[in-house]
Amino acid sequence: MSHELEIVEGKAQMAYAGDTPWHGLGVKVPADLSPDQMLSKAGLNWTVGKESIITSGGHSIPDKKALVRSSDNKVLDIVGKDWNPVQNEEAFGFFNDFVMSGDMEMHTAGSLKGGQIVWGLAKVKESFKVFGNDEVESYLLFTNPHRFGQSVDVRFTPIRVVCNNTLTLSLQQKSQNAVKLNHKKAFDADAVKDMLGVASFKLQQYKEMAEFLGSKQFNDKTFSEYLTSLFPSYSKAEGDTVSKPAQRILELVDTQPGAQYASGSWWSAFNAVTYFTDHERGRDADARLQSAWYGQSKNLKLKALETAIEYAEAV
Repeated sequence: MSHELEIVEGKAQMAYAGDTPWHGLGVKVPADLSPDQMLSKAGLNWTVGKESIITSGGHSIPDKKALVRSSDNKVLDIVGKDWNPVQNEEAFGFFNDFVMSGDMEMHTAGSLKGGQIVWGLAKVKESFKVFGNDEVESYLLFTNPHRFGQSVDVRFTPIRVVCNNTLTLSLQQKSQNAVKLNHKKAFDADAVKDMLGVASFKLQQYKEMAEFLGSKQFNDKTFSEYLTSLFPSYSKAEGDTVSKPAQRILELVDTQPGAQYASGSWWSAFNAVTYFTDHERGRDADARLQSAWYGQSKNLKLKALETAIEYAEAV
């Protein structure tokens, strides 16, 4: 089986608190670890450095550097001479004040794409319940890419507890749910904290959105239109009007974990889509994780949220 999660010497570069994730890979740790301890347990306590690139003829390539990992001398990428690497220890230092003050606890940490993407996920000690007992918890996802063209990224990530559905919110200039910092300047954790404003206000916004979606009902026609807009059918077969993913979500809307909460509403419709993308779409579980946080599924879920709101507003 192919893994997006990095495997080094037979060990997954990941640590987790709580339930065993995905393939059961990684090291289970207590929920009270410091960011530095989580970093070490996940096998991420290595550094990266820029080294000159020399041709076989002994010539140095100007303006380009190899980004090399200290633990095994692996070349992670080719970067420009002005590109500033952010060390994993620096990145995880972002969480220190929050964890030490008791506002957060480290949840998972790991690396994807052969070490090119390092992440830390911390649980914010705030949550809300809607429709009786439908709980949503708040997390911050910090991504430190050792990859040219990608930025240090901090996102507000609400997770619906009953089904473990995730959403990494980034609405560009419309909000400050995400912060991005390029590698042209030195990393400044305090600046990120100031820009982000932490997650409580965003969690309140998400609660209001959930309550609104849960107050508006879909019908067969609007739900079918909604799914077709997200999963168009490319089949020419006679009578084949919806795609296979759409057909599956039609089943999930009444059978997904948490289907009893705001049944028949746009909240339920939206969560059927996120459940499908997080737990069923893709070749394997850690590929689904990578897609849900950084790839096609992340974009699809944002579109599903925005489209569900549009339909709910039209009711």
